[in-house]
Amino acid sequence: MTYTIFAVSVLVVAGLAWWYWQRGAHPMPEMLKPGKPMPLFIATNEDGERIDSSILEGAPAVILFVRGSWCPFCSAQVKNLTKYYKDIVDLGARLVFVTPKPLETTRRVAAMFDVDFEFWLDEDLAIARALQLLHKGGVPGAQKDQYGNDTVWATALVVDASGTIRFTELSKHIVDRPNPKTLLRALRAATA
Repeated sequence: MTYTIFAVSVLVVAGLAWWYWQRGAHPMPEMLKPGKPMPLFIATNEDGERIDSSILEGAPAVILFVRGSWCPFCSAQVKNLTKYYKDIVDLGARLVFVTPKPLETTRRVAAMFDVDFEFWLDEDLAIARALQLLHKGGVPGAQKDQYGNDTVWATALVVDASGTIRFTELSKHIVDRPNPKTLLRALRAATA
């Protein structure tokens, strides 16, 4: 009898945990599914110039939409990717971070790890809205004073040289990010 109550309790807790984990999931935008052409968007580069994402065509790219340097999970993602940066560029790919937050602070994160990522700014979240990656109310507590209420859903894309999306991973929750090895495997497949 005690074992049955314990087993039922474990199943209930597991079911509630699964429900909680799944309810935060953001649906995959149709336009970002593998096999689709990478949607065009306009961002601002580190020099303050407006750039069109079509400049990525002709070379594969790993594009990461990150919440900003204020997010510890995004900072950890940048740190983890630094170990694979050379592998990524050796495949002829560009590594681009698109962030709605000030480039200066995001750039400092990359400088800490001594890598030359590209950072593009989506200051007014127009790209996030256009790509259906807007995370309304996604900025936590005290960070809202400096960064506003909304941010971007953390998302990783691997795009081949023809501009076709070959891999997409949206974070279901703010804590999960794709394993850099997964991105590297997808990039190798896109360049094969």
